[in-house]
Amino acid sequence: MTVPGIDRTRLFAWLGRHVPDAGAPLSVSLLAGGRSNLTYLIETAGRRVVLRRPPLGHVLPTAHDMRREWRVISALAPTPVPVPEPVAFCADEDVIGAPFYLMGYVEGEAVSSRRQLGEPTPAPARTRRLSERLAEILAAIHAVDYREAGLADFGRPEGYLPRQLERWNQQWERSKADDLPEYDRLRTRLRERLPSRSAGTLVHGDYRLDNTLVRLGPAEPEILAVVDWEMSTLGDPLADLGLTLTYWQDPGDEERARIPLAGDVTVAPGFLNAAEFAAHYAKVSGRDISDLGFYTAFGNFKLAVIVQGIHARFRQGKTVGEGFEQIGAAVPILIARAHRMLDES
Repeated sequence: MTVPGIDRTRLFAWLGRHVPDAGAPLSVSLLAGGRSNLTYLIETAGRRVVLRRPPLGHVLPTAHDMRREWRVISALAPTPVPVPEPVAFCADEDVIGAPFYLMGYVEGEAVSSRRQLGEPTPAPARTRRLSERLAEILAAIHAVDYREAGLADFGRPEGYLPRQLERWNQQWERSKADDLPEYDRLRTRLRERLPSRSAGTLVHGDYRLDNTLVRLGPAEPEILAVVDWEMSTLGDPLADLGLTLTYWQDPGDEERARIPLAGDVTVAPGFLNAAEFAAHYAKVSGRDISDLGFYTAFGNFKLAVIVQGIHARFRQGKTVGEGFEQIGAAVPILIARAHRMLDES
């Protein structure tokens, strides 16, 4: 059976040379793909591993860097931040057509919808604890001593936000279908509001519940690993928090429900709402979040550009998976939400 983005013969030969404990290969299947990097489950006689590679088309410069993902999970493996086991990295594009890395399989689920929690929904105390734990792990990421972890050259914390604004604007220019005056106005407003100084920590770059793997069942839900580190760097921790809140849906927020990249799990009974989540993060991290309105606006700006890039890949026929037909409609919604947050802050 053909699997998009994988040359089975070359991949299995490479596995035999570089993952000797894997044993004879059995199967390869696509776990997720199209919106971001592609993720595959590889089953062998000896173990199960997960392969990550870039998307098949319209890969923007500096995006989808497999070496960065590999480096950060390798650095975090001995820290309190839960990550999958790093197994092997391949820079040779002749194997499957792109760089890739392998990590250990984690028996957890990427949870984005309330339905995934099961029926009946877990007790509110359990879902509340899950959302609290999500905030605590984000604080743990930001508390990592990145120098001690070997990540001192992983990014440049100084000037992070101005560079981010410019970087994502460049991505927009490469992906946009038409000019959008409200986008241009938003970019100008964000530039005018950039904080003069910010903290410098390790940042995930796309932190949300469905970029973790959660063990579900009769016991209390548990976050087993944080995944999808493709946009990680050294930067402003509140930018991470702001983007997380961009994905968060509070009960009754129908506009946010029209943004397809994040599901409705946060409306399940017991989940912290966005303000409570931010407050819990502030409590466990000790950080001042008084300018959170700016950072959440910045998160909406960044997500609008990401969605536009996904929409561009869909127009090119380079997505793998379903559900992309209406994704472009989320872009003006995100831009409008960012303007409102700047107005309110």
